[in-house]
Amino acid sequence: MTKTTETSTEVQEMVAQADTGARKPVGIPGRILWFVPLCWSLFQLWYASPLPFIFDFGVLNDTEARSIHLAFAIFLAFTAYPALARSPRDRIPAIDWLLALAGSFSAAYIYLFYTQLANRAGAPTGPDIAIAVTGMILLLEATRRALGPPLMVVAAVFLLYTFGGPHMPDVIAHKGASLNKAMSHLWLTTEGVFGIALGVSTSFVFLFVLFGAMLERAGAGAYFIKVAFSLLGHMRGGPAKAAVVASGLSGLVSGSSIANVVTTGTFTIPLMKKVGFPGTKAGAVEVAASTNGQLTPPIMGAAAFLMVEYVGISYVEVIKAALLPALISYIALLYIVHLEACKAGMTGLKRHYKPTLAQSLLSFSGTILGLIVLSAAVYYGIGWTKDVFGAAATSMIAVVILIAYVALVRLASRYQDHLLEDPNAEITEVPDPGPTIKSGLYFLLPIVVLVWCLTVERFSPGLSAFWATIFMIFILLTQRPLLAMFNQEKSLMQAALEGGVDLLESLVSGARNMIGIGVATAAAGIVVGVVTLTGIGLVMTEFVEFISGGNIMLMLLFTALISLILGMGLPTTANYIVVSTLMAPVIVTLGAQSGLIIPLIAVHLFVFYFGILADDTPPVGLAAFAAAAIAKSDPIRTGIQGFTYDIRTAILPFMFIFNTQLLLMNIDSWWHLFLTVSSAVIAMLTFSAATQGWWFTKTKWWEVIALLLITFSLFRPGFWWDMVYPPKVEQPGVAIHEVAGQLAIGQPLELQVSGENLEGKQISKHVLLPFDPDAADAEARIASTGLMLRQDGDKMLVDLIEFGSAAEAAGIDFDWEITQVSLPAERPMKEWVFIPILLLLGALGWNQRRRARQHVTADA
Repeated sequence: MTKTTETSTEVQEMVAQADTGARKPVGIPGRILWFVPLCWSLFQLWYASPLPFIFDFGVLNDTEARSIHLAFAIFLAFTAYPALARSPRDRIPAIDWLLALAGSFSAAYIYLFYTQLANRAGAPTGPDIAIAVTGMILLLEATRRALGPPLMVVAAVFLLYTFGGPHMPDVIAHKGASLNKAMSHLWLTTEGVFGIALGVSTSFVFLFVLFGAMLERAGAGAYFIKVAFSLLGHMRGGPAKAAVVASGLSGLVSGSSIANVVTTGTFTIPLMKKVGFPGTKAGAVEVAASTNGQLTPPIMGAAAFLMVEYVGISYVEVIKAALLPALISYIALLYIVHLEACKAGMTGLKRHYKPTLAQSLLSFSGTILGLIVLSAAVYYGIGWTKDVFGAAATSMIAVVILIAYVALVRLASRYQDHLLEDPNAEITEVPDPGPTIKSGLYFLLPIVVLVWCLTVERFSPGLSAFWATIFMIFILLTQRPLLAMFNQEKSLMQAALEGGVDLLESLVSGARNMIGIGVATAAAGIVVGVVTLTGIGLVMTEFVEFISGGNIMLMLLFTALISLILGMGLPTTANYIVVSTLMAPVIVTLGAQSGLIIPLIAVHLFVFYFGILADDTPPVGLAAFAAAAIAKSDPIRTGIQGFTYDIRTAILPFMFIFNTQLLLMNIDSWWHLFLTVSSAVIAMLTFSAATQGWWFTKTKWWEVIALLLITFSLFRPGFWWDMVYPPKVEQPGVAIHEVAGQLAIGQPLELQVSGENLEGKQISKHVLLPFDPDAADAEARIASTGLMLRQDGDKMLVDLIEFGSAAEAAGIDFDWEITQVSLPAERPMKEWVFIPILLLLGALGWNQRRRARQHVTADA
């Protein structure tokens, strides 16, 4: 066995241990471990489809479906993952069969006895508690096997906190809970294990993971890698740039950082080393690019689907908010790689063809913007058919997509020698982009279907993923027969059988990829349940306010640090659930008290972003270990280097907290959108140059300071503009009717309110209250927010709050005082700041180019 084969085997074993389970038993146990995941996938497809309602059979409510989902996950966690490193891999011990059956029965208990549990009044029975305790213990053990000790330890600590409340330090003490109350709350209701997180895993995440597994099995992963190399391989450090783009595209087919590293890294890392990257940096580039793959819309990590539930907005809105940060992150990584290549004087791979002007233009910008253009083309290019043809548009588009699929497969059949079937095959020169792109264009059609369902049909993420998966099933069954028919290389029967095998194996691999996510969301539900049971959320607000002194910047740093520390051992999804549950409400509340309105989606994306960065945080980081194994480099140094690449983009979350335009919020025109996107991209490139210590040549200390100042000004122009032109006109609370009458439609009512909360603490905070656009006058506008006011001398007091109104949601209570009301000030747009900033940037660039030419002349 060669060293390369040994490395590949070692890496694949690492992926199995992390994502799908390391056991590969033979005989009947092996067949069971193949058949059960297949049944899981078929169950999830049935649950997501409209068929149960059409046939009025097998209709499940959310709680029953979650119960079955977790039963599958726990069963597979005990059978696919060995208990210890020395445990057998080729067989399943009897004790693991017993634990698997006991765990899956405990998880399925709610489904099996749903009617009895629903109709039973009063306290839970002895069997209920026995099952709940058994299930809780086995869930923690399943979590340890599938994900390692960290998440299990975090969940266990929260459980101990539940029972030990009265014995805790005063700052976090609570009255405690009995075993009956805790187990009933955490296992027999939807407040804990079977809560929102597991619901999202059941409804949305499974289908997206299955969709990705099918794309990978169909050959899309290899296609994306080859396309990235054909477009970028010739540039300075081209293989590294191609690795960044390929990993971003692989984020479409893999929700796992380590799987992303292995899929693209076995191919890209050796090529990076070939053009001059040291092993440590080659592995680090792959790690940084792969961890950011979870940011790539339209398919993001499981945490994105949780945001839909936690924030209460549509998945399309989540995609919209995440789009620009994802784009900027990848452009930054590309530029960091470019600067590394420039510093080392690297070149790219040779190309045997002369590029056309179109290929030269596409090589950089087209690759980055391709998916955005595709999404826009679906929405604006064919979205109009929905308005013109109504319900018939869906059938028409389906026929057009099927015709396009057959035509594109016929086109691809002429270029199959350009499709990279083996990612380990060595490439010595850049493949021709034209034939390479044509060899798999039909792989983009499932993404078109997904975007259509999400943005035009406005289906739920689960139903959108279902229809995209159904189309992928069709592709898996037909692509090989169609290619065989067009090429006449093999019999149609043989090709059809191969397609059937591809489908079954993708169903199995998709389910096995879900084991870790299934138990992670269930275990993280323990944390959420403890928060709701003990009221630690209110305690956290006081605790964070105390250690940060109410300073929003210190609070954000504290949150980022928690995310990074927890993320060393927790998967991104579990990390996001834990930190967002504890910290997101705190940041929003304390921000409002400091006069800063922070949208909830901004805080959740902040936590999500640092959870992703934690995937390569040393000393723990399986993605770094996998990359180091391929690069034959030190894993700790590889992880540290990858972290230094990734952490350069960590300025972004801090900026979009203070400038929500980076989340494409409050954009009022195409020109405004262009200014926002272009300034953000330039800012990130400038920041990359400052932190790399290199632009056109090595930067001096004063140039670094100037570049950092430029970066800050481009990201947050309002900081300087507010000093010249105040953003708001402040008026006393008694002027609320006058101000409400002057507001334009869509502008919220902005108030500063103060009063006593339920704990008897005097607080003051900033709130935004949207009003009914149909409200005719100021009185009606104020009433539509849920406020009923009374004036007492020079004070405007809240008399009553309408139940379920915006005012109640903002936390306003009766007898509170409206101390201040704000009206947006008429002022020039803050983007005028860009003119002197860009002039300064141009002067720095001119000086850098001059010095670079002098160095070249001196060397000559």
